[in-house]
Amino acid sequence: MKSDRAASAKKLRGIPVYPDIVIGKAHLVDRSRTKILYQCFVNDEHVDREVERFEEALETVEAQFISLRNKMPDTLKDQAFILDSHLMILKDSMLRDSTIDKMLAEKINAEWALKKSLEEIRRVFEQIDDDYISNRISDVENVADRLLRTLSGDTHHNLSDINQRVIIVAHDLSPADTTELNIAKVMGFITDVGGRTSHTAIMAQALEIPAVVGLENVTSLVEDGDLLIVDGNSGTVVVNPEDSDIIFYQERKLQLEKYKSSIARMSYLPAETPDGHRIAITANIEFLEEVTAAKDYGSEGIGLYRTEFLYLRGKGFPDENELFEDYREVAEIMRPAPVSIRTLDLGGDKFTSDIAISEENNPALGLRAIRFCLREPEIFKTQLRAILRASAFGRIQMMFPMISGLQELLDARAILDQVRDDLDREGIPYDADMEVGIMVEIPSAVAMAEILAHYVDFFSIGTNDLIQYALAIDRVNEHVAYMYQPFHPAILRMVQQVVNAAKNAGIHVSLCGEMAGDPLCTSILLAIGLDSLSMNARAIPLVKKVVRTIPMEQARADLEQIMRLNTASEVRAYLLRQTRKMFPELQERGYLLD
Repeated sequence: MKSDRAASAKKLRGIPVYPDIVIGKAHLVDRSRTKILYQCFVNDEHVDREVERFEEALETVEAQFISLRNKMPDTLKDQAFILDSHLMILKDSMLRDSTIDKMLAEKINAEWALKKSLEEIRRVFEQIDDDYISNRISDVENVADRLLRTLSGDTHHNLSDINQRVIIVAHDLSPADTTELNIAKVMGFITDVGGRTSHTAIMAQALEIPAVVGLENVTSLVEDGDLLIVDGNSGTVVVNPEDSDIIFYQERKLQLEKYKSSIARMSYLPAETPDGHRIAITANIEFLEEVTAAKDYGSEGIGLYRTEFLYLRGKGFPDENELFEDYREVAEIMRPAPVSIRTLDLGGDKFTSDIAISEENNPALGLRAIRFCLREPEIFKTQLRAILRASAFGRIQMMFPMISGLQELLDARAILDQVRDDLDREGIPYDADMEVGIMVEIPSAVAMAEILAHYVDFFSIGTNDLIQYALAIDRVNEHVAYMYQPFHPAILRMVQQVVNAAKNAGIHVSLCGEMAGDPLCTSILLAIGLDSLSMNARAIPLVKKVVRTIPMEQARADLEQIMRLNTASEVRAYLLRQTRKMFPELQERGYLLD
């Protein structure tokens, strides 16, 4: 019998991961943390035994991950790299060596030493001002949780044992958990934590399972067997829905399926307005494995290849050949379409012990991206060599992140010229005409755009960081995140200023932030005059639909009205009205949220 708590409908809002709608019964997964007991030993033999016990747990968990990887269904074969990254975490010195050192130095038990190591790693990741990178802490926590359960003898809840169709409700699901899912039985899942770039989200997308993450406390609001509606398009979850809710979402699901089919047919058509204006639509990717999906969704190239993952999945930095093989394969798959590779955008002190850099109080404004690369030219040269070598196999473009002024750009280009000279002396082929650009994501770069434009082949506007820096907003701080406003008049004027500077210099300009994939923003970005937009691949069909529907003349008229408005809320309200007029189906299908 259900408690009174579960009797009334509740509507929750989280982060949508895979755009589909499902209705079914909840299966609550207990992923509560293993209780950790503190023990301190006097006898060195006991400490040595703890070290042996920890190493045995490492071997056991490693065997589990290898077994899971070998048994992965065909639908997940392209995501095997995620379990590979878990295996690397097991061997990484930040986890393994640090834990053993603590046991030996403090004479404590394995569980407590592992807990202390994990806390240190969390503190490091909390300093990283990048959504994708900061979300990787969940992978470390998943590995540590498996180790703790193994050490304590806890039995693992095997999701493959589920024998009826359910929606999984969990605090989090590790990639290892996700590989165990019985796809025939699991209709979808919802979690307390997670983000769009978490490995849980990536696996859900690969499996095409409706999912909503980041619901914060859904596990405390849902009981086993509750009826759920999961809208993976809008991020809405309804707990114990009314009959009217069920009817509404059943109809929405049918409409969404028809609409997705109709716009999918449009994804391979050019992004051209009814009055003949063309704009290139490209994809953002994090991993080599995402390239095929980008092509499937109609991408006309890779507008942003974030290269940080190869630097995070192992100990220290990847070598030149590892980078080269990755970049070459991306270039070959996309050829003749362009691939824009962003050079390393990380603070190196966070990921290697080989370079001694003091801990920073504010890493978002510290030694990161191009600043770090200029500080450590040998690391920078290794990546530049790999990019140049790969340029012989496709149409690669390269861009430097976080450029704040001309001197940084000149210094970066000087190192690039040194690398070119080295390759020439060694007789190694590369594209001598490879285009070189910069990310415009700092207000000072916007102010200097007229000057910077004469030293590059293209601009790529990174609005995620530009908005954060221009409005002084930490977008992951729950107290001020509501102020993160892409429709702020200051942001629109900055984008327009950069585009005008590029046009005056005769170079092309793209935009690769979240704004690019937002259908509300499409008409503005068209009218401002961007040459290309780069976005999550799944957003491409809808953005192409909007482009092919709005005449350029109307987009320019809308922009004229928008630039007279004074607040972000006024701009957004105007765009909602105009978009609803032209695309009422977007409101009906949950694409436009008030």
